[in-house]
Amino acid sequence: MTLIHYPLPKDLQVLVAVVNTGGFNSAAEALGQTPAFVTKRIQQLESSLGIKLLNRSSRGITLTESGKTCYEHALNILSDLQTLVDEVTQIKTLPAGPIRIGCSFGFGRSCIAPAITELMNLYPDLQIHFELFDRQIDLSRDNIDLDIRINDDIPDNYIARLLAQNKRILCAAPSYLAQQGTPAELGELARHDCLITKERDMTPGIWELEGTEGKKSVKISGHLSSNSGEIVLRWALEGKGIMLRSEWDVAPFLERGQLVQVLPGYAQSANIWAVYQTPLYGSVKLRVCVEFLTNYCRSHFSQGHAAHPIASGNKCTIRRTETGTA
Repeated sequence: MTLIHYPLPKDLQVLVAVVNTGGFNSAAEALGQTPAFVTKRIQQLESSLGIKLLNRSSRGITLTESGKTCYEHALNILSDLQTLVDEVTQIKTLPAGPIRIGCSFGFGRSCIAPAITELMNLYPDLQIHFELFDRQIDLSRDNIDLDIRINDDIPDNYIARLLAQNKRILCAAPSYLAQQGTPAELGELARHDCLITKERDMTPGIWELEGTEGKKSVKISGHLSSNSGEIVLRWALEGKGIMLRSEWDVAPFLERGQLVQVLPGYAQSANIWAVYQTPLYGSVKLRVCVEFLTNYCRSHFSQGHAAHPIASGNKCTIRRTETGTA
């Protein structure tokens, strides 16, 4: 068997540090090394792979296309190596101390709050601050370590793990449809009372829907709007109009016949993500929380129900700006 000269883990660590800090000098400071050491390790990594990973200019450092791929795999490799060390040496560092978790109101109250209760039962030394927002948050500005969000539009400077697949669908009560009729095409929504939700990523007055013909932007209007999805759900159940809500939220009402899906050929992608900035191998608290939530979604969102966990949930998806990626 021929030995293969794989990249060294320490070189991958240096690459991750350069990307995360935005420069060679800042990476050197974070690693407790000299800029010359960082430069040498990046050169060694590029040489071993036979590709260029970084572009340097007066505007800063950017990843090449190959660099983006390498960075994504580096995060997963380093996380796996940390897991290997923990398991083989049987050194289990229990998470302790404060961690701040954010989420939207509806999903946070109904789904993530019970998960956090179970998390605390397993790791009682954690100090979890769970904060709910009705707006899209900035992790640094809002001082949040981990955000659970229902939105595929994740900024490129964040790291994200897909927890479960989900979509928003159109629903109304049978009583409303009996009085106002059931729309047969998107254009007919204009003459209906639409219940407007002003939560986080949802643009008021516009529904972005996707069907067999691709994505469509539909202008809607109605007499009722709220920044609470729970209130909008109540109005829909009371026959006040048509709403756009996540499958996980409306599934039990559809099963009982209290709601009816409208225009089933259209939906809005709204997958559930764990979003953070610190690589998992660099924080025991964060790694434990993300891995727990991944497993929690797998066990609580079974196939055929509201949200469906994906088989590859143990790996990260990398999203990062050109000047710097989940």
